[in-house]
Amino acid sequence: MDSIQRSLLKEVAELDALPVGAYNIRANGVSAARNTTANIDIVTKTDKPGIDIIIKPGTKKESVHIPVVLSEAGLKESVFNDFYIGEGADVVIIAGCGIHNCGGEDSEHDGIHSFHVGKNAHVRYVEKHYGEGEGRGKRLMNPTTEVYLEEGASMEMEATQISGIDDTLRKTTAVLEAGASLVIHEKVMTTGTQNAVSQFTADLNGEGSSCNLVSRTVAKDQSTQHFISVLNGNAPCAGHSECDSIIMDQAKVLASPQLSASCTDASLIHEAAIGKIAGEQLIKLMTLGLSESEAEEQIVNGFLR
Repeated sequence: MDSIQRSLLKEVAELDALPVGAYNIRANGVSAARNTTANIDIVTKTDKPGIDIIIKPGTKKESVHIPVVLSEAGLKESVFNDFYIGEGADVVIIAGCGIHNCGGEDSEHDGIHSFHVGKNAHVRYVEKHYGEGEGRGKRLMNPTTEVYLEEGASMEMEATQISGIDDTLRKTTAVLEAGASLVIHEKVMTTGTQNAVSQFTADLNGEGSSCNLVSRTVAKDQSTQHFISVLNGNAPCAGHSECDSIIMDQAKVLASPQLSASCTDASLIHEAAIGKIAGEQLIKLMTLGLSESEAEEQIVNGFLR
């Protein structure tokens, strides 16, 4: 890997060197490095681009890194990664994609990830998207995440897109069986004329299942954002979605929540707030010696933390 690819790897996966444990690092459309363990196998698909990650039942305190970096202008790819997490496992999965585009053609990565989480297993999934480069070509990402949680399974997702992605459609769907739990924290910032759409749909099919979705976004300049959330309560369950957005300059933000219950014991809640930075917050920080732009940056960073 060259210096640009290593820098992207640092941004999206916080890696200065090859990680401990299982990993598959993809660079410019091909596998650049791979390692498996006794409990985690990684197999290349034969019918389409992508890999199968197979985690044995009972696996504990292990991790999988699967970052992707693109530094070649005009490269466009769709990659299909399927995760099979065995019963009672407890693992961390680090993904993410970084695009460096200094050319005149668009670069695009569409990652389609499916998670099949076995009974009483737990997964922490961290995904970061990042773009850079001064070329006229756009940096495009369209991640799709499909989650299937068996009885008693749980998953925590942290999805971050803070810089450099010109256009993105972020789709997440989830199906939860009895006692399953899903927690999602999303952070997105758009600038310039960037556009970001986030679509979440969760089917709470099992008794005692729960879903908690929190999205925090900042829209600057002339950028646009659209947050769409659908919670379907099909059993005695608890669902909560929350969208908080800071809007600045001439940006546009739209929140579209939908709640659907087909069970009298389904409890579903949605909260949404869109607003500008409070003037008193700016004044307070400016009295401490910060300029207005520095004060805004501090407030935005704290909001997205």
